[in-house]
Order: sequence, then C-alpha cells, then structure tokens
Amino acid sequence: MLSKGLVLAFVPVVMAFMAGVVLPFQATSNGAVGKALGHPLWGAIVSLAVSTLVLLPLLWVLKVPAPRLANALQGPWWLWIGGVLGAVYVASAAAFAPKLGAGGFIVLVVAGQMIAAVIVDHFGLMGLTPRPVTHARFAGVALILIGAVLIQYTGSAATETASIAPGQAGS
Repeated sequence: MLSKGLVLAFVPVVMAFMAGVVLPFQATSNGAVGKALGHPLWGAIVSLAVSTLVLLPLLWVLKVPAPRLANALQGPWWLWIGGVLGAVYVASAAAFAPKLGAGGFIVLVVAGQMIAAVIVDHFGLMGLTPRPVTHARFAGVALILIGAVLIQYTGSAATETASIAPGQAGS
C-alpha cells in the first residue's frame, strides 16, 4: 500500500501532467470558437470569460477566503504579469493552433517554455533559487528544440508528399 506522503507527492506531478494533457484541446477549442466568432481574439475572450465563470463558483464552493489585496499590492511588479501573459498565450493559441495544428503549436509552446524556464532558473528570476545551466540541461533544451522542428516540419512534408498522386511528382 502506498503511504499518504508518497500519494501527496504525486498529486502535483499528476496535476501538472493533466494540465499539459488539456492544453492541445484548449488551444484547438479556442481556435475553433475564434473562427466561428470571426476573429481569434474573440476566441481568447470567450476562453477567459468561461474560465472566470468556472472559477468564481469554485471559490464559493471551496469557501476560499477573500483575497489579501493589500499584500499583493505591496509585492514586486511581476506579480501582475501572469494575467497579461495568460492572455497572450490564450490569444496565440486561438490564432495559431489552427494554422500550426495542435502538435505543432504545443511543441513550440513547450520549446519556448523550456528555454525561458532554463533562463529563469539560471538567474534565479522572480524569487527562485538559481539553478545554473549545466551541459545536461543545455542538451535537454537542444533535444526539445530538435523535437519541435521534427514535429512541426516533418509531418507537413510527409502529408504534402503523400497527397501527390502517382505520376505527378516532379511535374
């Protein structure tokens, strides 16, 4: 039987994994609703509005105490950029997931996340303990970038080649 501590240690891992699982669906949905409404930014607005409508009742059901706004106002400037950056992500997903495909969009998001995360860790930005870039971390990011290129560009070429009828190649 698993210990309670071990189970609790895996909860964040499983939840982070599940957050990753839902991103391609979110990006694709945002793109589709943006297309249906006439512009990707409308898709972003709908996504963020629905998020708010889901979170507000959740706050009530979980009896979450009122926010400590005074504490947040005294914090560093970067406390407030999460909403802006979230809007950039959601709008980008709505605009570009339909063009790049779910796999292409998400792999490029992950590549960007990993480059930024290594930089944030290396310099200890935003209050984190510095974690210097090592050869292994650099190699990991390089492999992710190689994967991003392979996922984005080899699928398109294979699809285009497969769609050419026999006898039409090279004409």
